Amino acid sequence: MHFKGISLLLIIIIAAGGFVVSAQQDMQKMSGMKMSNTRTQKKKTTRRKPKAKRKRNAKSGKHKQTRPKQTARTKQATTKHSVGNMPGMNMSGMNLPKSQASPASQPSQQMNMPGMKMQQPSPSPTASPDKTQMNMPGMQMPNTSPTPQASPQQKMEMSMPMPAASPGASPQKMDMNMPMPSASPSTSPLGQMAGMENMQGVGSMNMGPLMVMMDNDMGIRVGSSDSNVMSMGAMGSGTSWEPSSGPMHMHYWNKNNWLLMFHYNLIAGVNHQGGPRGVTKFDSENWFMLMAYHKLGKGTLQLRGMFSAEPFTFPPGGSPLLFQTGETYKGRPLIDHQHPHDLFMELSAQYTVPVGERGTWFTYFGYPGEPALGPVAFMHRMSASENPSATLAHHLQDSTHISFGVFTTGLTYRWFKLEGSIFNGREPDENRYDFDAHKWNSRSARLWFMPNKNWTFQISHGFLRSPEAQEPDADIRRSTASVQYNRPFNRGNWATAFVWGRNHVREHGEIINLNSYTAESTVNFLDKNYVYTRLELVDKDDLLTPADKLRLGITQDHPSFRIGAYTFGGVRDVWTSDKFQFGIGSDLTFYSKPATLDLIYGNNPVSWKLFFRIRPAKMDMNMHGMHGNMNTTTGAPMKH
Repeated sequence: MHFKGISLLLIIIIAAGGFVVSAQQDMQKMSGMKMSNTRTQKKKTTRRKPKAKRKRNAKSGKHKQTRPKQTARTKQATTKHSVGNMPGMNMSGMNLPKSQASPASQPSQQMNMPGMKMQQPSPSPTASPDKTQMNMPGMQMPNTSPTPQASPQQKMEMSMPMPAASPGASPQKMDMNMPMPSASPSTSPLGQMAGMENMQGVGSMNMGPLMVMMDNDMGIRVGSSDSNVMSMGAMGSGTSWEPSSGPMHMHYWNKNNWLLMFHYNLIAGVNHQGGPRGVTKFDSENWFMLMAYHKLGKGTLQLRGMFSAEPFTFPPGGSPLLFQTGETYKGRPLIDHQHPHDLFMELSAQYTVPVGERGTWFTYFGYPGEPALGPVAFMHRMSASENPSATLAHHLQDSTHISFGVFTTGLTYRWFKLEGSIFNGREPDENRYDFDAHKWNSRSARLWFMPNKNWTFQISHGFLRSPEAQEPDADIRRSTASVQYNRPFNRGNWATAFVWGRNHVREHGEIINLNSYTAESTVNFLDKNYVYTRLELVDKDDLLTPADKLRLGITQDHPSFRIGAYTFGGVRDVWTSDKFQFGIGSDLTFYSKPATLDLIYGNNPVSWKLFFRIRPAKMDMNMHGMHGNMNTTTGAPMKH
């Protein structure tokens, strides 16, 4: 009986020693782990254990097993092999001697954390799977979802199989529980990204010092901060915000600590405007945009250049568009035409630094650039991504998106952004190839609210000093408000926007209030199909020339008319690759107007367009897709 007890005890000691040896061997492979005094360790592991003595009990007459006392030298060697040297981990009381471990005792779960690397050995068929659950700040592990109601003190649990004490006994486990910081969305590092507060349950992937990939979005780090990340999907024109869940069409690369991006959109086709004042022309709307990000000091620098060939691809006098007004051509106001954009649409620099763990401060300079006034410019809105026409409300909502001289500064805090600008409020002149020079005598302020990745709200107000060259004494106070919503779904996306803009015009003692209302939506379904609509009601006070007013018998200097435009269209991608998309589309536009204008515009004018569109392919932001299609070294899409 005594012999069986001693044998069982020796088996347990040998099995426990084998497991500890296995854990020691694996943990020594961790990057950032220091295991000192290996010579003493080797001596300790090769020293033969003394046999247990049996002492006779005087009363019972039975022998009692006693263990030899641990010497001071043995205690010292044991203490030096503690695992407490791991960065960010305190595991006291765990001794790991170094020797050859059996394959059956090696853990099968791979753990990656900053400064710590465990290589995954080949699992043994008989080894039970290890359970490793870690959640700590600054550590990205794909496909880990926090508990909806996480307690302030979470724990890291590591369960490792222990050899059975006997052939028929079940494996035991060693648990190590450590208090960890809270993983709630309000405190998680990646949770501070605007529009990403509810994205903690999805996978994330660290793509280098500047970029963090998340499910359906890309993040740009602010300096070296792990708690401030700008959502690339939320970046609109200028310093505006869009819902971060929307699709992105661009190419990008990592080059020498620079993140480079390239976007373009080329639309060309036949443009027919109906009614007596309508014409049919071939034209092309297009723009090309380059962006670069680089860590600079404590913050992140963004450089952006946007260009358009419309001065060369628009017909003389602009692209035909019924009821459109604004700017001039050959010294005369443009009516029923959309002006071309300038060759240099934007040349800007923005510098952003972290403010605490949840905020940022930024400055923006553009020449030309876009001040903090109005919604996202129409050509950049996801809700208008397939519509080739400008909004009739352009000069009441977002016409300042090309201003030659802009300085903007502002703060962001979680879901909010408050910004203000001083800028040149004059519209670009007729020379679309040069740089204009005017006084920076206009100003604006704008507030954004992004409660989650699908919604953005903005209100803004600005003072524009003599924006129209033809009316230098007319000043405008512009107010705008907008709501944008985006919802991705299986093999598609739905983007919608509602925009209101108002011009309060004061000229020669006369006050005129002009309002505009725009609702637009684009639905992408089954990957390659798009349907879109735009519904507008706009007040126009400069539709008529002096000859038109004389013909209609109107004596007012600035008669105002409420115009409605209702567009319905669709696009089909007929040729796609991992680099670009080629689509063919068409739309119809119907109008409503006062009967007074029937003599000039006809009773029921109808316009249509037939066009093709070329742009970069949609970026695959899915974590699994990124692993399969993304070169994580260069950031460029992999060839299939």
